[in-house]
Amino acid sequence: MRLDDRFDDLVASLGGFYKTWYVYAGLELGLFEQLRAAGDKGLTTGELAAAAGVQPDLASRWAWGADAHALVDIDDNRVHLPAELGQILLDPNRPEYLGGQFLHASIGSLDYHALADVFRTGTPLRSRPDRYRVSIERLTIQDVAVFFQEVLRSFPQLAADLGPGTRILDVHCGGGRWLIAMARQFAGTQLTGVEFEPDSVERARANVATAGLQDRVAIEQGSMISVGHQAEATLVYLQYSLHQLPDPADTLKSAWAAVKPGGWLVSLDWHLPTDPELLRTHHAEMIAGVQLDELVQGTRLVSSTEALGWYAEAGLPIPELVELPSGASAIVLRRT
Repeated sequence: MRLDDRFDDLVASLGGFYKTWYVYAGLELGLFEQLRAAGDKGLTTGELAAAAGVQPDLASRWAWGADAHALVDIDDNRVHLPAELGQILLDPNRPEYLGGQFLHASIGSLDYHALADVFRTGTPLRSRPDRYRVSIERLTIQDVAVFFQEVLRSFPQLAADLGPGTRILDVHCGGGRWLIAMARQFAGTQLTGVEFEPDSVERARANVATAGLQDRVAIEQGSMISVGHQAEATLVYLQYSLHQLPDPADTLKSAWAAVKPGGWLVSLDWHLPTDPELLRTHHAEMIAGVQLDELVQGTRLVSSTEALGWYAEAGLPIPELVELPSGASAIVLRRT
Protein backbone atom coordinates (compact mmCIF):
# COMPACT_ATOMS: atom_id res chain seq x y z
CA MET A 1 0.00 0.00 0.00
CA ARG A 2 1.31 3.45 -0.91
CA LEU A 3 2.22 5.87 1.88
CA ASP A 4 -0.65 8.24 1.03
CA ASP A 5 -3.15 5.37 0.96
CA ARG A 6 -1.91 4.04 4.29
CA PHE A 7 -2.15 7.54 5.77
CA ASP A 8 -5.72 7.95 4.52
CA ASP A 9 -6.65 4.56 5.94
CA LEU A 10 -5.33 5.45 9.38
CA VAL A 11 -6.97 8.89 9.33
CA ALA A 12 -10.28 7.16 8.57
CA SER A 13 -9.75 4.85 11.53
CA LEU A 14 -8.98 7.76 13.82
CA GLY A 15 -12.08 9.54 12.58
CA GLY A 16 -14.05 6.39 13.35
CA PHE A 17 -12.95 6.62 16.98
CA TYR A 18 -14.44 10.09 17.27
CA LYS A 19 -17.50 9.05 15.29
CA THR A 20 -18.21 6.41 17.94
CA TRP A 21 -18.40 9.11 20.60
CA TYR A 22 -20.74 11.27 18.51
CA VAL A 23 -22.96 8.20 18.17
CA TYR A 24 -22.70 7.55 21.92
CA ALA A 25 -23.81 11.09 22.75
CA GLY A 26 -26.63 10.89 20.23
CA LEU A 27 -27.90 7.65 21.75
CA GLU A 28 -27.33 8.34 25.43
CA LEU A 29 -28.84 11.85 25.31
CA GLY A 30 -31.77 10.87 23.09
CA LEU A 31 -30.71 13.22 20.29
CA PHE A 32 -31.24 10.60 17.59
CA GLU A 33 -34.62 9.64 19.05
CA GLN A 34 -35.80 13.25 18.98
CA LEU A 35 -34.66 13.70 15.40
CA ARG A 36 -36.41 10.52 14.29
CA ALA A 37 -39.60 11.61 16.02
CA ALA A 38 -39.45 14.91 14.13
CA GLY A 39 -39.48 13.06 10.82
CA ASP A 40 -38.84 14.79 7.52
CA LYS A 41 -39.23 18.30 8.94
CA GLY A 42 -36.21 17.85 11.22
CA LEU A 43 -35.37 20.18 14.11
CA THR A 44 -33.37 23.32 14.60
CA THR A 45 -30.54 22.86 17.07
CA GLY A 46 -32.51 24.95 19.56
CA GLU A 47 -35.52 22.69 19.18
CA LEU A 48 -33.29 19.65 19.47
CA ALA A 49 -31.71 20.96 22.66
CA ALA A 50 -35.10 21.68 24.23
CA ALA A 51 -36.51 18.28 23.27
CA ALA A 52 -33.50 16.36 24.60
CA GLY A 53 -32.88 18.53 27.66
CA VAL A 54 -29.32 19.53 26.75
CA GLN A 55 -27.51 22.84 26.46
CA PRO A 56 -28.33 24.68 23.18
CA ASP A 57 -24.72 25.57 22.39
CA LEU A 58 -23.58 21.96 22.91
CA ALA A 59 -26.46 20.59 20.86
CA SER A 60 -25.34 22.87 18.02
CA ARG A 61 -21.76 21.69 18.28
CA TRP A 62 -22.87 18.04 18.42
CA ALA A 63 -24.98 18.52 15.30
CA TRP A 64 -22.03 20.06 13.46
CA GLY A 65 -19.78 17.11 14.37
CA ALA A 66 -22.48 14.53 13.62
CA ASP A 67 -22.96 16.10 10.20
CA ALA A 68 -19.20 15.95 9.59
CA HIS A 69 -19.39 12.21 10.31
CA ALA A 70 -22.45 11.74 8.04
CA LEU A 71 -24.64 10.79 11.00
CA VAL A 72 -27.15 13.59 10.38
CA ASP A 73 -27.95 15.96 7.53
CA ILE A 74 -28.17 19.71 8.10
CA ASP A 75 -30.29 21.52 5.54
CA ASP A 76 -31.45 25.14 5.88
CA ASN A 77 -30.40 25.14 9.55
CA ARG A 78 -32.54 22.10 10.33
CA VAL A 79 -31.07 18.78 11.46
CA HIS A 80 -32.42 15.55 9.96
CA LEU A 81 -31.72 11.88 10.79
CA PRO A 82 -31.50 9.64 7.70
CA ALA A 83 -34.10 6.88 7.99
CA GLU A 84 -31.65 4.01 7.47
CA LEU A 85 -29.39 5.32 10.26
CA GLY A 86 -32.37 5.39 12.60
CA GLN A 87 -33.02 1.73 11.84
CA ILE A 88 -29.41 0.72 12.46
CA LEU A 89 -28.87 2.77 15.62
CA LEU A 90 -32.31 2.73 17.24
CA ASP A 91 -34.20 -0.45 16.27
CA PRO A 92 -33.10 -3.30 18.58
CA ASN A 93 -35.43 -5.80 16.91
CA ARG A 94 -33.38 -5.75 13.70
CA PRO A 95 -30.30 -7.98 13.19
CA GLU A 96 -28.60 -4.89 11.72
CA TYR A 97 -28.94 -3.03 15.03
CA LEU A 98 -25.61 -1.49 16.08
CA GLY A 99 -26.72 0.93 18.77
CA GLY A 100 -25.69 -1.50 21.50
CA GLN A 101 -22.29 -2.01 19.85
CA PHE A 102 -21.59 1.72 19.92
CA LEU A 103 -22.72 2.10 23.52
CA HIS A 104 -20.63 -0.85 24.65
CA ALA A 105 -17.54 0.30 22.73
CA SER A 106 -17.76 3.71 24.38
CA ILE A 107 -18.53 2.53 27.90
CA GLY A 108 -16.13 -0.41 27.81
CA SER A 109 -13.27 1.77 26.61
CA LEU A 110 -13.49 3.80 29.82
CA ASP A 111 -11.55 0.92 31.39
CA TYR A 112 -8.76 0.99 28.82
CA HIS A 113 -6.55 3.02 31.12
CA ALA A 114 -5.43 -0.45 32.25
CA LEU A 115 -4.70 -1.68 28.74
CA ALA A 116 -0.94 -1.18 28.75
CA ASP A 117 -0.47 -2.77 32.16
CA VAL A 118 -2.61 -5.76 31.18
CA PHE A 119 -0.42 -6.40 28.15
CA ARG A 120 2.82 -5.88 30.06
CA THR A 121 1.96 -8.05 33.05
CA GLY A 122 -0.59 -10.51 31.67
CA THR A 123 -2.79 -9.65 34.66
CA PRO A 124 -6.29 -8.66 33.54
CA LEU A 125 -8.75 -6.40 35.28
CA ARG A 126 -10.31 -8.56 37.96
CA SER A 127 -13.62 -6.75 37.91
CA ARG A 128 -15.53 -4.29 35.75
CA PRO A 129 -17.91 -1.66 37.15
CA ASP A 130 -21.64 -2.18 36.92
CA ARG A 131 -21.90 0.33 34.07
CA TYR A 132 -19.96 -2.21 32.01
CA ARG A 133 -22.43 -5.02 32.65
CA VAL A 134 -25.29 -2.68 31.82
CA SER A 135 -23.57 -1.94 28.50
CA ILE A 136 -23.19 -5.68 27.83
CA GLU A 137 -26.94 -6.05 28.31
CA ARG A 138 -27.57 -3.29 25.80
CA LEU A 139 -25.03 -4.81 23.41
CA THR A 140 -26.63 -8.25 23.42
CA ILE A 141 -30.04 -6.86 22.49
CA GLN A 142 -28.71 -7.35 18.95
CA ASP A 143 -28.17 -11.04 19.71
CA VAL A 144 -31.83 -11.39 20.75
CA ALA A 145 -32.86 -10.12 17.32
CA VAL A 146 -30.37 -12.48 15.66
CA PHE A 147 -31.88 -15.41 17.54
CA PHE A 148 -35.44 -14.61 16.48
CA GLN A 149 -34.74 -13.63 12.89
CA GLU A 150 -31.88 -15.95 11.98
CA VAL A 151 -31.65 -18.92 14.35
CA LEU A 152 -35.37 -19.68 14.47
CA ARG A 153 -35.65 -19.29 10.71
CA SER A 154 -32.83 -21.78 10.30
CA PHE A 155 -34.52 -24.27 12.66
CA PRO A 156 -38.31 -23.96 12.27
CA GLN A 157 -38.81 -27.21 14.20
CA LEU A 158 -37.28 -25.56 17.25
CA ALA A 159 -39.92 -22.85 17.20
CA ALA A 160 -42.61 -25.48 16.67
CA ASP A 161 -41.41 -27.41 19.73
CA LEU A 162 -41.77 -24.44 22.08
CA GLY A 163 -45.43 -24.90 22.82
CA PRO A 164 -47.35 -24.04 26.00
CA GLY A 165 -46.08 -25.90 29.04
CA THR A 166 -42.52 -26.35 27.77
CA ARG A 167 -39.56 -25.12 29.81
CA ILE A 168 -36.85 -22.84 28.46
CA LEU A 169 -33.55 -22.43 30.30
CA ASP A 170 -31.08 -19.58 29.72
CA VAL A 171 -27.61 -20.27 31.14
CA HIS A 172 -25.64 -17.15 32.13
CA CYS A 173 -28.76 -15.07 31.43
CA GLY A 174 -27.31 -11.65 32.27
CA GLY A 175 -30.06 -9.05 32.52
CA GLY A 176 -32.74 -11.47 31.34
CA ARG A 177 -33.65 -9.63 28.13
CA TRP A 178 -33.70 -12.80 26.01
CA LEU A 179 -35.95 -14.53 28.53
CA ILE A 180 -38.39 -11.62 28.47
CA ALA A 181 -38.48 -11.63 24.67
CA MET A 182 -39.02 -15.41 24.61
CA ALA A 183 -41.83 -15.22 27.17
CA ARG A 184 -43.63 -12.68 25.02
CA GLN A 185 -43.09 -14.66 21.82
CA PHE A 186 -43.99 -18.14 23.13
CA ALA A 187 -47.14 -17.99 25.22
CA GLY A 188 -47.57 -20.52 28.01
CA THR A 189 -43.92 -21.46 28.30
CA GLN A 190 -42.08 -21.46 31.63
CA LEU A 191 -38.65 -19.85 31.62
CA THR A 192 -35.68 -19.97 33.98
CA GLY A 193 -32.51 -17.93 33.89
CA VAL A 194 -29.39 -19.16 35.70
CA GLU A 195 -26.83 -16.47 36.56
CA PHE A 196 -23.83 -16.47 38.89
CA GLU A 197 -23.08 -12.73 39.15
CA PRO A 198 -25.17 -11.24 41.98
CA ASP A 199 -25.59 -7.82 40.36
CA SER A 200 -26.80 -9.45 37.14
CA VAL A 201 -29.27 -11.58 39.13
CA GLU A 202 -30.70 -8.46 40.74
CA ARG A 203 -30.91 -6.61 37.42
CA ALA A 204 -32.56 -9.59 35.68
CA ARG A 205 -35.16 -9.92 38.42
CA ALA A 206 -35.87 -6.19 38.21
CA ASN A 207 -36.25 -6.38 34.42
CA VAL A 208 -38.60 -9.36 34.69
CA ALA A 209 -40.68 -7.53 37.31
CA THR A 210 -40.87 -4.42 35.14
CA ALA A 211 -42.09 -6.59 32.28
CA GLY A 212 -44.76 -8.12 34.55
CA LEU A 213 -43.56 -11.68 33.88
CA GLN A 214 -42.71 -12.92 37.39
CA ASP A 215 -45.29 -15.69 37.08
CA ARG A 216 -43.51 -17.23 34.09
CA VAL A 217 -39.84 -16.18 34.36
CA ALA A 218 -37.67 -17.17 37.33
CA ILE A 219 -34.11 -16.00 37.86
CA GLU A 220 -31.85 -18.29 39.88
CA GLN A 221 -28.41 -17.54 41.26
CA GLY A 222 -26.41 -20.70 40.66
CA SER A 223 -23.31 -22.32 39.27
CA MET A 224 -22.46 -22.46 35.59
CA ILE A 225 -21.21 -26.04 35.95
CA SER A 226 -24.28 -27.19 37.86
CA VAL A 227 -27.30 -25.55 36.30
CA GLY A 228 -29.73 -28.20 37.55
CA HIS A 229 -33.16 -28.89 35.99
CA GLN A 230 -32.17 -32.39 34.94
CA ALA A 231 -33.94 -33.38 31.68
CA GLU A 232 -36.55 -30.63 32.11
CA ALA A 233 -35.92 -28.16 29.30
CA THR A 234 -37.09 -28.21 25.71
CA LEU A 235 -34.52 -25.49 24.99
CA VAL A 236 -31.31 -24.69 26.85
CA TYR A 237 -29.70 -21.53 25.52
CA LEU A 238 -26.31 -19.87 25.91
CA GLN A 239 -25.94 -16.42 24.40
CA TYR A 240 -22.49 -14.82 24.09
CA SER A 241 -21.37 -16.62 27.23
CA LEU A 242 -19.37 -19.82 26.70
CA HIS A 243 -16.14 -18.04 25.80
CA GLN A 244 -16.34 -15.98 29.00
CA LEU A 245 -16.70 -18.93 31.36
CA PRO A 246 -13.73 -20.57 33.12
CA ASP A 247 -14.72 -24.10 32.07
CA PRO A 248 -16.97 -24.07 28.99
CA ALA A 249 -16.82 -27.86 28.57
CA ASP A 250 -18.18 -28.47 32.08
CA THR A 251 -20.86 -25.84 31.51
CA LEU A 252 -21.90 -27.59 28.30
CA LYS A 253 -22.02 -30.95 30.07
CA SER A 254 -24.29 -29.50 32.75
CA ALA A 255 -26.46 -27.66 30.21
CA TRP A 256 -26.84 -30.81 28.09
CA ALA A 257 -28.02 -32.74 31.13
CA ALA A 258 -30.88 -30.25 31.47
CA VAL A 259 -32.15 -30.97 27.93
CA LYS A 260 -35.09 -33.38 27.82
CA PRO A 261 -35.49 -36.00 25.05
CA GLY A 262 -36.35 -34.21 21.83
CA GLY A 263 -35.05 -30.95 23.26
CA TRP A 264 -32.42 -28.53 22.00
CA LEU A 265 -29.11 -27.06 23.17
CA VAL A 266 -28.31 -23.82 21.33
CA SER A 267 -25.28 -21.56 21.71
CA LEU A 268 -25.08 -18.20 19.93
CA ASP A 269 -21.75 -16.39 19.76
CA TRP A 270 -19.46 -14.26 17.62
CA HIS A 271 -16.39 -16.24 16.61
CA LEU A 272 -13.01 -15.17 15.33
CA PRO A 273 -12.58 -15.60 11.57
CA THR A 274 -10.10 -18.29 10.58
CA ASP A 275 -10.02 -17.75 6.81
CA PRO A 276 -7.28 -15.17 5.98
CA GLU A 277 -9.62 -13.75 3.32
CA LEU A 278 -12.02 -12.76 6.08
CA LEU A 279 -9.48 -11.01 8.30
CA ARG A 280 -9.60 -7.67 6.50
CA THR A 281 -13.30 -6.89 6.44
CA HIS A 282 -15.35 -4.36 8.36
CA HIS A 283 -16.88 -7.24 10.34
CA ALA A 284 -13.43 -8.55 11.26
CA GLU A 285 -12.42 -5.06 12.39
CA MET A 286 -15.40 -4.96 14.73
CA ILE A 287 -14.67 -8.45 16.09
CA ALA A 288 -11.03 -7.44 16.64
CA GLY A 289 -12.27 -4.51 18.72
CA VAL A 290 -14.48 -6.79 20.79
CA GLN A 291 -11.50 -9.10 21.29
CA LEU A 292 -9.43 -6.21 22.64
CA ASP A 293 -12.07 -5.56 25.27
CA GLU A 294 -12.21 -9.25 26.15
CA LEU A 295 -8.44 -9.40 26.63
CA VAL A 296 -8.52 -6.47 29.06
CA GLN A 297 -10.75 -8.47 31.40
CA GLY A 298 -8.96 -11.78 30.92
CA THR A 299 -11.41 -13.48 28.56
CA ARG A 300 -11.18 -13.98 24.80
CA LEU A 301 -13.19 -14.69 21.72
CA VAL A 302 -12.43 -18.02 20.03
CA SER A 303 -12.76 -19.56 16.60
CA SER A 304 -15.68 -21.83 15.79
CA THR A 305 -13.18 -24.72 15.66
CA GLU A 306 -12.18 -24.15 19.28
CA ALA A 307 -15.79 -23.76 20.33
CA LEU A 308 -16.70 -27.07 18.71
CA GLY A 309 -13.79 -28.63 20.59
CA TRP A 310 -15.54 -27.83 23.88
CA TYR A 311 -18.44 -30.06 22.84
CA ALA A 312 -16.05 -32.92 22.12
CA GLU A 313 -14.27 -32.34 25.44
CA ALA A 314 -17.62 -32.49 27.22
CA GLY A 315 -18.41 -35.83 25.56
CA LEU A 316 -21.44 -34.46 23.71
CA PRO A 317 -22.60 -35.62 20.29
CA ILE A 318 -21.30 -33.69 17.28
CA PRO A 319 -23.40 -30.50 16.95
CA GLU A 320 -24.36 -28.52 13.87
CA LEU A 321 -22.54 -25.22 13.24
CA VAL A 322 -24.55 -22.58 11.38
CA GLU A 323 -22.90 -19.39 10.14
CA LEU A 324 -25.63 -16.73 10.23
CA PRO A 325 -26.11 -13.75 7.87
CA SER A 326 -25.35 -11.28 10.68
CA GLY A 327 -21.87 -12.76 11.18
CA ALA A 328 -22.82 -14.57 14.37
CA SER A 329 -22.63 -18.37 14.66
CA ALA A 330 -25.10 -20.81 16.16
CA ILE A 331 -24.04 -24.22 17.45
CA VAL A 332 -27.09 -26.45 17.69
CA LEU A 333 -27.54 -29.90 19.20
CA ARG A 334 -30.81 -31.86 19.52
CA ARG A 335 -31.24 -34.73 21.94
CA THR A 336 -32.81 -37.78 20.34
